[in-house]
Order: sequence, then C-alpha cells, then structure tokens
Amino acid sequence: MTDRAPQPVDRQLPTEESRDLLALVREIAQREIRPKAAEEEDSGRFPREVFTLLSEAGLLGLPYSGEFGGGEQPYEVYLQALEELAAARLTVGLGVSVHSLACHGLAGYGTKEQQSAHLPAMLGGGLLGAYCLSEPAAGSDAASLTTKAVRDGDDWIITGTKAWITHGGVADFYTVLARTGAAGPKGITAFLVPGDAEGLTAAVPEKKMGMKGSPTAQLHFDGVRVPDARRIGEEGQGFTIALAALDAGRLGIAACAIGVAQAALDEALTYALDRKQFGHPIADFQGLRFMLADMATKIEAGRALYLAAARLRDAGKPFSRQAAMAKLFCTDAAMAVTTDAVQVLGGYGYTADFPVERLMREAKVLQIVEGTNQIQRMVIARHLAGPETR
Repeated sequence: MTDRAPQPVDRQLPTEESRDLLALVREIAQREIRPKAAEEEDSGRFPREVFTLLSEAGLLGLPYSGEFGGGEQPYEVYLQALEELAAARLTVGLGVSVHSLACHGLAGYGTKEQQSAHLPAMLGGGLLGAYCLSEPAAGSDAASLTTKAVRDGDDWIITGTKAWITHGGVADFYTVLARTGAAGPKGITAFLVPGDAEGLTAAVPEKKMGMKGSPTAQLHFDGVRVPDARRIGEEGQGFTIALAALDAGRLGIAACAIGVAQAALDEALTYALDRKQFGHPIADFQGLRFMLADMATKIEAGRALYLAAARLRDAGKPFSRQAAMAKLFCTDAAMAVTTDAVQVLGGYGYTADFPVERLMREAKVLQIVEGTNQIQRMVIARHLAGPETR
C-alpha cells in the first residue's frame, strides 16, 4: 500500500462555508479514518468512536434543519462530504448515509413536538440510527412486509423480523416500517423505536465478502411496545415515507460509490506511476493509460449525475428518476473502476497488501443495497413509459 496521499478532488461548491466544511471532512477522513481502514475492516471492527467524532463535529446531520441541530447544508454539499468519507472507508461513508436515512422520516413527517423531543440527539447528540424496511421475505417487494404493529391503548406492539439492517444491534434508534392495516403499501406505518427497547434483539451479524467492519444483522421484535407518540406520520403513511427516504438515500449510495471508485483510481494511478517494467513506468504504456482514462471518465460522469440530481432536490423539484439513474450508474461505475484498479496492479492488486481488492469487494454491495440496480432500471423505465400493463 502506498503512503502517498491522494490529491483532493476539484469540487464545485456553492459557498466558502461549504469549501471549509469539505476541507474539515477531508482532514478527518485522512487523519482519523483512512489509516486504520484496512486493519479494522480485516478484523471486522466497527468504528463507533469515529461516528461519535463526526457527531461532535456536526457532520451526522448535515442536510437537516439547524433548528434541531442539523447542519443546514444543501444536498449537493452533504453528498460530497459522504463521498470523501466513503473514499477513506466505506463503512463510515455508508454508515453516515444510513444514519441520515434513519433521520429522514422524523425530520420530514414528524410533528414539531416529536422533532423537538428527538431530533437534537439524533442529529448532533452522539446517537447513531438504522433503517428497518427489508425483511427475510420482503426485499425488493418491500410493500409485502409482514412485521406487525397492533394498537394497545396508547401504545403499539411490534412483532416480526427485519433483515439486512446496517448498524443492526449497535444503533441507538431504528426507524421501523410495520404493518398496521391491510395487505399492500397502504397498510404500513412508520415508528421510531429505541435501540434498547424491551423485546428487541439482534441476531449474529452476517458474514459478508466486504464491509466487514459494518454490522449487518437481522432484528427480532418480540412484542416490542412503542408509544403512539413515537409513530411517525399518519397511520398507513409509512410506505410513502419509506419511498421518499429511499429517493434521498439512493443519492447517498451514489456518492459513496463514487468515493470508492475515486479511492481505487488514486491507488491505481499512484501504482502505475511508481511501478516500472521494461525500463519505464507502466503508466507510459498506452493500454494502461487508456484504462486510467476510462476510469476517470466514469468517475467524473457519475459525480456529475449525482450532483445534478441533488441540485434538483435542493430546488424542491422532482428527482426520483434522476436518483435512480445516479444510483444505477455510479454503483455500476464503482464496480467497473475497482475491477480495473485490481487489473492495473496485476498480482499485487489481488493481495491484501494493497487496498484495491478490498475496494472491489466493497463496491459490489453498492449495486445491491437500497434497491438493487435491477429495481433502479424498473423505476427509471416507469418514469419513461409508465407502469407495466401486465
């Protein structure tokens, strides 16, 4: 692994404040996150202290209202911060994105009383969140979820199992989607569940090919009692809340993917300039130069695509189609770029002595989480041609 620090990305940012913010994010990423990434991923260690540091620095609530402790930053700035964090370590970048996703429901649909009671701690009080939509038999078909919430006076009793939960077992709060009515999307309601709620347990984390430092686990709800005051939005509004959160979350995944791809390109370029064969740096050979050019082009195109979608969101315009496009393109680009980075390094790229093999393994999950890329194609096609007629 090279000790040469990657060159900063030339970013187009809207204000001097945002430039200072990105400089802070990059400093933290390079000083506190990147040096430990390989060792801690190999050992499967979750860096909770890093999330505490990010919370103290005001970086866990960047896109949310300053009234409740958020950073009041536009999405185009927040996403570029995510990209920097993911380039240093995907466990951290994706973790911040998931935390933001977990805050989305309450921030967007909660009452003022709920927001005042919970958001300050969620956005800047050291808490870490998780988002609970998927189930063992309800992944892409999330509207078929079966976890139930039954009314009991002023409380709800939640029973069921959630699956593939990032931060499962370590989060301080969970945004949970549960069935309170009939089958289908209109029977789903959202709840804010404390991480230490009685009857809530986490299974042993999944053994994954990448992101080993980020716990992904099933959560079991065995009669978990939640006050109605922790219901987010109206009864039956949960699926609408979930879809809105996923549109924003897909942009987070896109930004993380470009961060991973950028890190892989930085490593490949450094290696190609240092490594000599036939008396010349291998970066002199046209076949490899073209690979590097294609990698850089995919990254620039992906960054432009996710930022264009973010700017639509910031302007209050529809962005669902563009979010799906960004998630699709950026994660496919990350898979291609990291694969090419391994090829540039040759045999060394296949060893754990260099980070590109880890980046390649991590890139794969980004094509799957928060809607597989096949689902993204369905979303895009529906925007173009309308719903399927079959």
